[in-house]
Amino acid sequence: MAADREIQDEELMGVAQDPEQALRLHRSLRTIADTTSLDPALRDMARAVLSGSVDVKDAFQDPRYTEAVFQRMHEIRRAADDQTFAERQQSKARFADWDVQQQAELDRARAERDAPVHDSGREGRRAQR
Repeated sequence: MAADREIQDEELMGVAQDPEQALRLHRSLRTIADTTSLDPALRDMARAVLSGSVDVKDAFQDPRYTEAVFQRMHEIRRAADDQTFAERQQSKARFADWDVQQQAELDRARAERDAPVHDSGREGRRAQR
């Protein structure tokens, strides 16, 4: 992502049902924006939503983006249908490892989001000395 402004999780609450879903949606948009193997239209959509230049609801209704999503889903389905049993088992194992890593990253993001903000500690003490 560029160094431009990026929306906050709260700005996704128009489509997310709760802060957890907003966090996951935000992370998904970042992943889409940064994955070079995806359709450029999908990456552009994710970047536009993350920058705040396109509302997420509008992006989900834009035919350019929905067509790119459906095309990608079709490719994934076709690839899954072509897998052998052994390849499916390997994919399941890789997914389990990936899922554990993603869960750890989500836990870290939740901790950062939910951590209390403590600004006045050191500065207040220095001023008193």
